[in-house]
Amino acid sequence: MAEPRRWYLITYDIRDPKRWRKVHALLKGYGEWLQLSVFRCSLTDRDREKLRWELSRRMDAVDTLLVIGLCGGCVERVRAINAKEDWPEEPAPFKVL
Repeated sequence: MAEPRRWYLITYDIRDPKRWRKVHALLKGYGEWLQLSVFRCSLTDRDREKLRWELSRRMDAVDTLLVIGLCGGCVERVRAINAKEDWPEEPAPFKVL
C-alpha cells in the first residue's frame, strides 16, 4: 500500500547564490516552483524527511527554511491571482531525480 501524500508549501531564504541554485535544483525534483523561493510539493512522510535531510546538507546556518504542511481544508482555501492552475485535491506524484 502506498504511503499517503500531503501538500506542503516550502519557502526559503538563501544568502549565497551558489547555495540558492543548489536548493532550487533539489526542490525542482520534489515539486513545482511557484515563485522565486517558493515551491509546492506533494510528499509522503518519508519524502518530507528525506528532503529536509538533503536541504540541511545544502543550506548554511544563516539560511532559513519553512516547510508548511497543508491540510485538505487549507488547500481548498488557497487563492492565487494569475496562477497557472488550482491545486488538485489529490496531489500528483513527483519523481525525485
